[in-house]
Amino acid sequence: MASTPSASTPVISIKGVNKIFKQGSDEQVIALKDIQVDIFPGEFISLIGPSGCGKSTLLRVIADLLPPTNGQIRINGKTPAQARLDRDYGMVFQAATLYDWRTVSANVQLPLEIMGYSAAERKQKAQQMLELVELGKFGKHYPWQLSGGMQQRVAIARALAFDPPLLLMDEPFGALDEFTRERMNLELLRIWEQTKKTVIFVTHSIAESVFLSQRVVVMSPRPGRITKVVDIDLPYPRTFETRELPRFFELVTDVRETLREAHSY
Repeated sequence: MASTPSASTPVISIKGVNKIFKQGSDEQVIALKDIQVDIFPGEFISLIGPSGCGKSTLLRVIADLLPPTNGQIRINGKTPAQARLDRDYGMVFQAATLYDWRTVSANVQLPLEIMGYSAAERKQKAQQMLELVELGKFGKHYPWQLSGGMQQRVAIARALAFDPPLLLMDEPFGALDEFTRERMNLELLRIWEQTKKTVIFVTHSIAESVFLSQRVVVMSPRPGRITKVVDIDLPYPRTFETRELPRFFELVTDVRETLREAHSY
């Protein structure tokens, strides 16, 4: 699977976006400054940068969870607010945020309940999504009976339940151990290649960003700017062996050096 940005219309277009918290006060914080990037249909994009650089803030601005101070964002040609109302995206956070008193299937069905799907439709779609994340036999379990990695797969299933074209992921594997995290990376790529969703993935891990992505967007320390977009030319499908390729190490070094340079931006 490969992207062809030059031949596509952006699914997300961000132009001159700034985000200032407590603007005009003594506690003013410039979180984002002059963010400009286009993201194309079916792309897997990672956002990476030092803590506090505005990665998660940018994701929340895209998701209409925070308003930009100024600048323009269009999602499928719409404002973030309209895209949210049209349910153009699903979102996965670092914590799975599942309801312990609901079964796994009932957790996945939750957005479908809110959207007014019938009970039969909810059950069918939830089962389809659980099969997609390879948890088809766990629908009657409760979240507390699952491992952390399994809980995150349920969260992904829930985010995909209403078939949004865009998946926003805010460090979804950050709390997992290294082995589980690598397995989840493979699972996520399998799901991405199968569903052809556009994915924006926030991470602190250089290796994870290179392994997953077609492009890595590197951000500077606050105020967060995009200092470079690194094209990742590793072939898909990617496997555990991908991490042993000389080109993988070259790209990891490229991203690391870009991050180092960004500190003096």
